[in-house]
Amino acid sequence: MARGGYTYIMTNKPRGVLYIGVTADIAARAEQHRNGTGSAFCKRYGRTRVVLVEPHDDITLAIAREKALKAWKREWKVRLVEEGNPDWRDMSDVIL
Repeated sequence: MARGGYTYIMTNKPRGVLYIGVTADIAARAEQHRNGTGSAFCKRYGRTRVVLVEPHDDITLAIAREKALKAWKREWKVRLVEEGNPDWRDMSDVIL
């Protein structure tokens, strides 16, 4: 039986450099990024603000969505974030 997953976008400021990831445990992954153990990219560039989270019923769907988002143009990614989170608020308090 497949487990669900999450696709997420992180940044350090509104309209900043974006990091797109996928995980089965969004709360633990967000905490890892904040502690500097999530990814070398996020640690190096200070990406600690979770600005978009998309739940998926199956981890394979989450992985496919991550790959699709990474192929998108930057303006499309920014628009996606701003549709659900216009203030680029850190959603960590909601997911933890």
